[in-house]
Amino acid sequence: MNTTTDKYPLLMTLNDPSDLRQCTEDQLQQVCDETRSFLIDTVSKIGGHLAAGLGTVELTTALHYVFNTPDDRIVWDIGHQAYPHKILTGRRDELHTIRQPGGLSGFLKRNESIYDTFGAGHSSTSISAALGMAVAASQQNLDRDVVAIIGDGAITAGMAFEALNNAGDMDANVLVILNDNDMSISPNVGAFKNYLTRLMTGPTVSSVRQGAKKALNIMPEVRDYARRWEEHVKGMILPSTFFEEMGFYYAGPIDGHDIDTLVTTLNNLKEIQGPRFLHIVTKKGKGFEPAEDAPIKYHGVAPFNRTTGEFGKKSKVRTYTDVFSDWLCDMAVQDKKLVGITPAMREGSGLVRFSEEHADRYYDVAIAEQHALTFAAGMACDGQKPVVAIYSTFLQRAYDQLIHDISVQDLDVMLAIDRAGLVGADGATHAGMFDLSFLRCVPHCVIYAPSDEAECRDMLYSAYQHKGLTAVRYPRGTGIGAKERVEMTEIPLGTANVVAQGSKVAILSFGTVLPAAQKAAQALDATVVNMRFVKPLDGKLIRKLAAEHDFLVTVEENVVAGGAGSGVNEFLSSAGINIPTLNLGLPDRYIDHGSQESLLAECGLDATGIETSITNSPFFKMDDSLSTERKTAVK
Repeated sequence: MNTTTDKYPLLMTLNDPSDLRQCTEDQLQQVCDETRSFLIDTVSKIGGHLAAGLGTVELTTALHYVFNTPDDRIVWDIGHQAYPHKILTGRRDELHTIRQPGGLSGFLKRNESIYDTFGAGHSSTSISAALGMAVAASQQNLDRDVVAIIGDGAITAGMAFEALNNAGDMDANVLVILNDNDMSISPNVGAFKNYLTRLMTGPTVSSVRQGAKKALNIMPEVRDYARRWEEHVKGMILPSTFFEEMGFYYAGPIDGHDIDTLVTTLNNLKEIQGPRFLHIVTKKGKGFEPAEDAPIKYHGVAPFNRTTGEFGKKSKVRTYTDVFSDWLCDMAVQDKKLVGITPAMREGSGLVRFSEEHADRYYDVAIAEQHALTFAAGMACDGQKPVVAIYSTFLQRAYDQLIHDISVQDLDVMLAIDRAGLVGADGATHAGMFDLSFLRCVPHCVIYAPSDEAECRDMLYSAYQHKGLTAVRYPRGTGIGAKERVEMTEIPLGTANVVAQGSKVAILSFGTVLPAAQKAAQALDATVVNMRFVKPLDGKLIRKLAAEHDFLVTVEENVVAGGAGSGVNEFLSSAGINIPTLNLGLPDRYIDHGSQESLLAECGLDATGIETSITNSPFFKMDDSLSTERKTAVK
């Protein structure tokens, strides 16, 4: 007996949206129920993103039912909410591989499916991308609908408003759907509101509005009076006309879990040309009580009990994020000028405790990384000490502010950069592969790269004491379990530390790759140095290492191009030191999802990979007489 078919009899017949469009409207609720249950069953076994997807089941079903996908374009913001989209677009039977090595991506990828029209791991890009697609369709004279779905959190970003402003101004044929799941809309969202919206978007009212607009254009005074009258009436029964002022035909809010209303409303809006805005209200975690009660907890989850919602025992090993969280609270007690800033990543960046214990100095600026840095710059101008907690991948979005607003003015701002290096299951869009490269070239920026948890705490303290722009970068997850000291020690600026003494090779390790470098060195009789700083470098020690070894090896969890190794190369060149140098780091390509350990091995940054790269290097087999001659010249 095929138990899967028995449990999901209708869903198992839907292999792509064309199958879905063969269903009757009366069957759509069953499709939603089976999709939601299938999603919970799958994620409970393998982990992944859950709450957001549970909230978009009805919306996803309605979109693929009403619109002719993939010819019509549906652009999702990020991908947390798009698991139902994957289920209904031919990837149902692969969902159990999501975020696994070689499996489906946890986000949207254009090369994974023709239904993934735009790939994104960062938020607030959907409206801009959809607008571009709508204009492209117009340029090519294609009759195509384009829909952007954006969340109430993502729409807080400046980029979303830039796109709305542009779309309304150019009268583009695009539909923007605001998926509001923060419960900020009043409870009277329901049948009456749904009826009003269906009425306002229906063919009769729409045709009257469009016809009246044309007729009244020849009578400006009457037209302006009619417009004011319409806004006054709508203002009494519908939310603010903000989006209509931006040039959009506004509809909503409606219940985003009412499949019948969604289908009717989308069909009505499909017949209207120009920029349209549909506001729907949904509930994160819909249909799974534990996720409804704790949507943040069930945003990204490990495997859990399908019946109770309970997770397995949580590891007691401290993460680097935990180290930062405790340090920030401890430092805030010592210095009342400290303020903590996050661009909507309170939980991920470890600011929950700080937000509770120092609420008056905690600032969540929403998904607005550019604003976060300039906001910090303004505070620094007038005597506060801002600590901006931000993921490496999100810092990329605020690069101009980093340079123009902080560095040029030499302001006292500290960056605590989480998720540096590879991030595992989240894949290429979230990997912190570039921060050393783009930070190293910025004047006034001091860059710390801790090798373990204890050193991370001391470096956070040291960076805070420094007057000027500083950055401490640390990876996702746990380290070696180094016990942190309560009393913090300031590390002298630009000083490295020799942790193992050898003869032929010197390995210069930057950050948490140090344990792998040490293990590799044991088979090579190599010197190992914990460089600690990417900028400034310990030039005195590098000179000494060059004089005592046949060649140097740099190791970092950052792209080789422009990274820490490049900094060593530049120092050697400027000092006139000629020594063979091998730079090991992340390759010149994007790294797909998998476990952090497997990805490091794939990139040759585990102990075996480092040892192999060194022994296979032509420098390792260099003639001893040439080596002696070169060392003498360096000395």
